[in-house]
Amino acid sequence: MQEQVQQCWAIETTPIRPATQADAKTALSVLKDMAKGHEKVASLLASETQFKTFIVSAFALSPFLRDTGDSRPAILEELLSTDLTAFLSERVRGARDAWKPNEGGAALPDTEIMARLRRAKRELAFAVALADLSRHFDGRETTRWLSEFAGAAVSATIDHLLLSAHESGKLKVKDAANPSVGSGVVVLGMGKLGAFELNYSSDIDLVVFYDPQSGIIVDRDDASETFGRLLRRLIRILQERSGDGYVFRTDLRLRPDPGSTPLAIPVEAAMLYYEGRGQNWERAAFIKARPVAGDIEAGEHFLKDLVPFVFRKYLDYAAIADIHSIKRQIHAHKGHGEIAVKGHNIKLGRGGIREIEFFVQTQQLIAGGRMPDLRQRATEPMLRALVKAGWIDEETADELVEAYWFLRDVEHRIQMVRDEQTHVLPETEAELKRIAYMLGFEDTAAFSKALSRVLKTVERRYAQLFEQEAKLSTETGNLVFTGQRDDPDTLETLKKLGFQRPSDISHTIRTWHYGRYRATQSVEARERLTELTPELLRVFGESRRADEALLRFDNFISGLPAGIQLFSLLGNNPGLLSLIVNVMSSAPRLAEIIAARPHVFDGMLDPGLLAELPTREYLAPRIANFVGGARHYEEVLDRLRIIAAEQRFLIGIRLLTGAISGAQAGRAFTDLADLIIAAAVKAVEDEVRSVHGDFPGGRIAVVGMGKLGSHELTAGSDVDLILLYDYDETATESDGAKPLDPTRYFTRVTQRLIAALSAPTAEGILYEVDMRLRPSGNKGPVATRINAFAKYQREEAWTWEHLALTRARCICGDDRLMAEANGIFAEILERKRDVSKVSADVISMREMIDSEKPPSDIWDFKLIPGGLVDIEFITQYLALVAPAKGVQPLTSGTNTADALKLLGDALMNPNDLDVALEALHLFTELSQIVRLCIEGEFEPKEAPAGLIDLVCRAGDYPDLKTLEGDVRRLSKAVRRVFQSVVSV
Repeated sequence: MQEQVQQCWAIETTPIRPATQADAKTALSVLKDMAKGHEKVASLLASETQFKTFIVSAFALSPFLRDTGDSRPAILEELLSTDLTAFLSERVRGARDAWKPNEGGAALPDTEIMARLRRAKRELAFAVALADLSRHFDGRETTRWLSEFAGAAVSATIDHLLLSAHESGKLKVKDAANPSVGSGVVVLGMGKLGAFELNYSSDIDLVVFYDPQSGIIVDRDDASETFGRLLRRLIRILQERSGDGYVFRTDLRLRPDPGSTPLAIPVEAAMLYYEGRGQNWERAAFIKARPVAGDIEAGEHFLKDLVPFVFRKYLDYAAIADIHSIKRQIHAHKGHGEIAVKGHNIKLGRGGIREIEFFVQTQQLIAGGRMPDLRQRATEPMLRALVKAGWIDEETADELVEAYWFLRDVEHRIQMVRDEQTHVLPETEAELKRIAYMLGFEDTAAFSKALSRVLKTVERRYAQLFEQEAKLSTETGNLVFTGQRDDPDTLETLKKLGFQRPSDISHTIRTWHYGRYRATQSVEARERLTELTPELLRVFGESRRADEALLRFDNFISGLPAGIQLFSLLGNNPGLLSLIVNVMSSAPRLAEIIAARPHVFDGMLDPGLLAELPTREYLAPRIANFVGGARHYEEVLDRLRIIAAEQRFLIGIRLLTGAISGAQAGRAFTDLADLIIAAAVKAVEDEVRSVHGDFPGGRIAVVGMGKLGSHELTAGSDVDLILLYDYDETATESDGAKPLDPTRYFTRVTQRLIAALSAPTAEGILYEVDMRLRPSGNKGPVATRINAFAKYQREEAWTWEHLALTRARCICGDDRLMAEANGIFAEILERKRDVSKVSADVISMREMIDSEKPPSDIWDFKLIPGGLVDIEFITQYLALVAPAKGVQPLTSGTNTADALKLLGDALMNPNDLDVALEALHLFTELSQIVRLCIEGEFEPKEAPAGLIDLVCRAGDYPDLKTLEGDVRRLSKAVRRVFQSVVSV
């Protein structure tokens, strides 16, 4: 029997041989270990047969086969006494039956079916590799057996999951002995799985739908969640690595709109999607789709209904555009240098497998609607069908069929080395020799020559596919970005479009097409981006410093987790594309935020974004809804960080586009901060209470100072806070498991609040917190009892502290305590002061700032003489001296513009007031834009060109020179007003 089996494995072509003697010795040593206790392996080892030489060579060339044999010698033992087809059939049957319960009848634990499938996969993979390497199988048989096994494994897993859900009461299958039958669960194998063309270490692409009318769903409201859980288990069962290895890496991303849909969706919803929003790349994907598991009859019915979507009667313009966009990716390399063998991607590289598949699928998309014979799944039969239909000649088909299976053989051997899902040839001579020897070549030179011939044949035939088409171009010229080198015509086109560094831009776009970012790893994402590229380049080219802007966009997409949805949206929404270009060309700070946290971009997809003012009423429900589902303290804070970053960004976008003014932005940034701080305070109080309990009569009030108090925050502002508290006089400690005295209790609350707001995390920080405006500044306690605060303000506070109090405002906390704090603010501001002393103090403070913090240049709108600091000092000075001059005192927390109008009408020369208000408006608008767009100071020579335009637009100036002249004029005038108003 053993001789018959060995005869079955007889090698008819050039035998394979080890790449090195060291590998051969290792392989022989492993075979000797395997022979211990295994009679047939020992007999093989003792023989001097060609089959023994083959096994040693196979083990020497493939560490994966060697390790498998070493750990499971029984597999080879059985292969030596069993017909190969029977052996493989048994593994496929074993996989298909792996779900079946034991005698008890209950569904197996996941771990048991995982172990069964992994053992069967390892045994089948071992046998198929030996059959392929020995040429007992050709590529057709190898791919068929792998695909058969994958279908069996997925079917078993689906049956197992349905039975498990049936037993738990989540689903009600019609027949527990055949859970999938009549279940309405459609499991489609896509790509190579659908076409029975799986490669040796392939992952599998699945799409899963369910029919709510099938009768197995117990609660329709839970259906999406139930199937989602089942599919997450499916992925884990198939791809999680254990001591037994894995079955298949599993990808569910070919479902409709994977970024926003559940893992499984209803059949009807899927059909509506494809009929209404399905894209051409999805049409191409469904050419090879095949029901592989679940309710096979329902799957066939679904695909039949999908035929009009996949194979349209007429070729529409969108499909033509897609074909042209994909074609650009291969057109550039035509005639550009030699094809390198080392490091070549057999699947995606020039002349590779993908080009043959695309050669076929393109013509199927074009003609399949009218010619049903062109709707086959597999590549070779389709090439023959194209000949029969007259689309290509027989010589072309013969060459591409031969090339296809040669490249599949190369692909399999690359993967057989270590069971890795790779398509890239080794870059070292030693490793390339391993592949050459696995294919039976004498040396790497012979292999390289044969491979180069095949790749060039594919490349030539592929190029000829469209040779009757007009030259690929846009209105301005060529835009092609494949190959390793720049296309000269494309560089010229980029120059015309406005790019100064066309070679760098070409390299960047090639990077997109090579799938080196997560956002461009999927074929469909690259196809959408390719289609978008001409318009992208045109719009970026129209911006000044186009190269910098496009490179910022590159940085943005490099951080995206996925790209298909964004690229499709940009392609269909010119306004959104212009907005992205605006950000990238004028606002590096916003661009960096997008790149670091792409989720903030989601809000830009809201069509009503620019029409909605970001008022407190607009922001509050959005924050509450987003944070509402959080269960734990850290989750609350992370959600606050996410929503705060998103809404800060969206307020910035409105400011950037001119939808809101600088003053409106200041109010919006402040309203957002108020709501976020209030939510953080509540979370902190709950957290402290859970450990230390309540403090009897305890209550707090959070006071906003500075720009937070006056509703004038910018995009980059920190927040000035004071925390006030009170409690029952009779209480000595809190009532929790870990009680604290009052000082430590409210200090703990304050410290936790500071940490919650300012601690850096993966989601960033909420706000930098400044508490230096509390009584006694940095020397005082971080939390202040209300009576101590009142006493300090009445008896000890300096003039500058009372100036700061003009902008104090209670943000959140206990209503009674906030009312008491507001009463203290009002009491202090109603005092009749010594006007000359206040004047002297304000002048002294302004001189100290001039001395210690001189402005960097005229563009330092805050610190320049006559800048924002002067205007704020004028306003705060008037607030303090108003009662002494018989003027109604200011309400604390009033913004600077309103306060200046109220007080200036009574206490300033009307012309001086007009000057101060005009300067305040201009400097506020400019400051908001600059703080939004860049970190650090505004330096016109270094600023992005788009920012210069924004700065000029903010003041309604034609150019920067005119704006600079007005800044100088107004700042000098404001300094004179300051000197006139604040006089001793």
